[in-house]
Amino acid sequence: MRYLTEEELHIASRFLFLSMAIVVIKQDVAHIQNGAFKIKDPYIELLQRMESNALNERRKLRKTMEDKKLKVVQLNKNDSFSSYLFTCNGYEEKRNYFNPAIRKHVQAIYEELMELSLQSSQPAAVAKA
Repeated sequence: MRYLTEEELHIASRFLFLSMAIVVIKQDVAHIQNGAFKIKDPYIELLQRMESNALNERRKLRKTMEDKKLKVVQLNKNDSFSSYLFTCNGYEEKRNYFNPAIRKHVQAIYEELMELSLQSSQPAAVAKA
């Protein structure tokens, strides 16, 4: 039975997957810094803008979740599935996610952040030219 509204589920899911995307971005920064790239700065700058945008969005989502008394907790994880407990106003809803589906959600958010970060950097690049 569903206890969360569509809006509550959307907010909590976005927070969950956005948090995962932030972890991936931080790992990518570390890989680039430690990698054999000849020119690292443009990649690192892009990833840092992506991380900044993601952290700002997550901060807003966290505030919304606090206002709605909404929480997400990981219950367990195995090779195929991850289980999360969503709580809101005393109601609990357990949701199971297929790990490859989580990866697709995180990748979509990652690409969205990349596109947003590239768009925000283009006016500066055009002004330099």
